[in-house]
Amino acid sequence: MALPIAIQLYGVRDFMEKDAKETLRQIAAMGYDGIEPCGGSYGMDPQDFRALCDGLGLKVISAHVSYNMLTTDLENQLSLYETLGTKYIAYPYMVEGHRPGDADYETVLENMRRIGKEAQARGIQMLYHNHEFEFEKINGQYKLEYQFDHLTPAELQAELDTCWVTVSGEDPAAYIRKFAGRCPCVHLKDFYMNGKKPEHMYALIGLPETEAEEGESKMEFRPAGKGMLNVPSILEAAKDAGAQWIIVEQDSPSLGMDQMECAQAGIEYLKSLNW
Repeated sequence: MALPIAIQLYGVRDFMEKDAKETLRQIAAMGYDGIEPCGGSYGMDPQDFRALCDGLGLKVISAHVSYNMLTTDLENQLSLYETLGTKYIAYPYMVEGHRPGDADYETVLENMRRIGKEAQARGIQMLYHNHEFEFEKINGQYKLEYQFDHLTPAELQAELDTCWVTVSGEDPAAYIRKFAGRCPCVHLKDFYMNGKKPEHMYALIGLPETEAEEGESKMEFRPAGKGMLNVPSILEAAKDAGAQWIIVEQDSPSLGMDQMECAQAGIEYLKSLNW
């Protein structure tokens, strides 16, 4: 039986900004089962936003909320996503200074423990969404695994990003199985990379990095099924590992398509598979 499929709304952000209601209607019509916001309720009253999604058959399954927002505005964030019926909240990115091995990381861990416990009390599970830098090692261990070893499953679970796992040199299907029972959401982010990994990868996701230099290796995000990922093996691994949701994520459009066309191509491919 196939897992339900959601979409990370960052991938259709331009359309959400122009007309969130119509964009959600189109997302539902494409066949998506859920959404993962990165902007709260997009200017709508939270109860109205939930009613809209409920009426469209879209579950607000998870949300991306920054570590800074969670440490400075936790009560409001938990109340918002509790109203939306959100089951998971993910830290989407850990800035330099907040990573394993950094001087203040013990404080970060304490904050994550506290946030995880408070979220659990509201029926919400905290997740961590990786990039590539977490596959640097500390004391002979990946920073990502170090982080999870220092937090309980109740305090933190994984939202593994298959693009960045692959870029790190790991097999995403095998790595998902390594997190069996602790990875309820899998980010399916297909991509193409020509040659070795670029020096300025994070410029692709809007983070402040120097523009790629001429002749540098090319990397671009692509709709599911149109890149380098072995998608069927990832989907099977997700089921084997007890994942609950597949979340399509494409940070920027490609192949001459706009954001919504990429979203359409991704769900059509996934729906075509026998899994």
